[in-house]
Amino acid sequence: MHKHNVILSGRCFTRLALLTLLLAFPLLVCADGTIHLAPPQQPVPATLFGMHFHHVGGVTPWPSVPIAEWRLWDTHVAWPDLEPKKGQWHLETLDAYLTLAAQHHAAVLLPLGLSPQWASARPMEHSVYQPGFAAEPRDIDDWRNYVTVVARHCKGRVQAYEIWNEPNSKEFWTGSVSQMVALTRAASTIIRSIDPQAIIVSPSATTSAGVPWLSQFLQMGGGQYVDVIGYHFYVGPQPPEAMIPLIQSVKQTMRENGAGDKPLWNTEFSWPAPKPFPSEDLAAAYLARAYILNWAAGVQRAYWYAWDNHTFVATQTTRADNQTLTPAGQAYGIIQKWLVGARMDGCNEESDHTWTCQLIRGGARSWIVWNTEGTTAFSIPASWRAESMTPLLGQAHAVRGSSAEVGQVPELLTAASAGSY
Repeated sequence: MHKHNVILSGRCFTRLALLTLLLAFPLLVCADGTIHLAPPQQPVPATLFGMHFHHVGGVTPWPSVPIAEWRLWDTHVAWPDLEPKKGQWHLETLDAYLTLAAQHHAAVLLPLGLSPQWASARPMEHSVYQPGFAAEPRDIDDWRNYVTVVARHCKGRVQAYEIWNEPNSKEFWTGSVSQMVALTRAASTIIRSIDPQAIIVSPSATTSAGVPWLSQFLQMGGGQYVDVIGYHFYVGPQPPEAMIPLIQSVKQTMRENGAGDKPLWNTEFSWPAPKPFPSEDLAAAYLARAYILNWAAGVQRAYWYAWDNHTFVATQTTRADNQTLTPAGQAYGIIQKWLVGARMDGCNEESDHTWTCQLIRGGARSWIVWNTEGTTAFSIPASWRAESMTPLLGQAHAVRGSSAEVGQVPELLTAASAGSY
């Protein structure tokens, strides 16, 4: 038995027994192969939907779909960009982004980190960017000064700060876990003294390899300095459903190390090249399913990487003009319409790999349905009183009969009293 699962013999008993168990174990895997998730009971907030842009305001127009949260990574506002030489500050690009975010009512998550060469403990050491960027600062007072300048400059304009990017990867961090705890403690103390309203997000480890790093960080006391645990739930080339056991593993690690009551944010994810799917429609399905399942598994925010990236990312949301929506870009807007404001009342996978996630909005019910393996006949329960069916990338049509074909691209079934979505 995996530590993040509870496996039950037979089926999952009565609905009452199932709901009781889900209160204690948010993920149940039954012996018959079914999976039951217990989503948060509050309505899905718009803040679930985060995004990255690289060039917005210049070659990238502001998107035509809603953007509630914006993570400023790979946007030339890391520490080496802001202070390329000691005491020489260049805050113009950051200011432009913050002004744009305010104009479009998007909250900002600003990652802190990367050591400029002049401040780096190992200035010639390899990193994914420039030499020295992945090392810890040689003098922690330089880090304290950087955080102080940024926090004062951005007070009231940056809603959340994230302490470093992917510290379990040597491409981004070559220091020790204890050194990262020290940087987190210093940054937290400064930010909380300057801007008590700002949210502090932990350094965000990535992939399944990041779980041991997070465990060490929390064991060394890092959790006490942050408000949120950040993580990057990259699972490619596997499908979105592979995020579920990884999310549960992270949440278990949080519980075991005194951080179980903190929110969990997926501060970066997508599917890198090469493409793990044969069509743009399936790419859109991956994006939509990822957001559905992140919420169902207890993730409160998820930041897609990235709106205008055409090299690293296989699931592109825009064409080369950074404006025209691909099917995945359309799906980013559509899935918000389906989810935001609705309460998700259970999300389950049956033994034939058909997923159903029930939504309740103002007393009206609807269901998102898909099958991870391919097209199959789905028997629509009579109790649903389903009236219409809307494909993720299509138009609503009337439900005729007691069954319908469903496939890997989600469909929205709406009850007769649910009105129009």
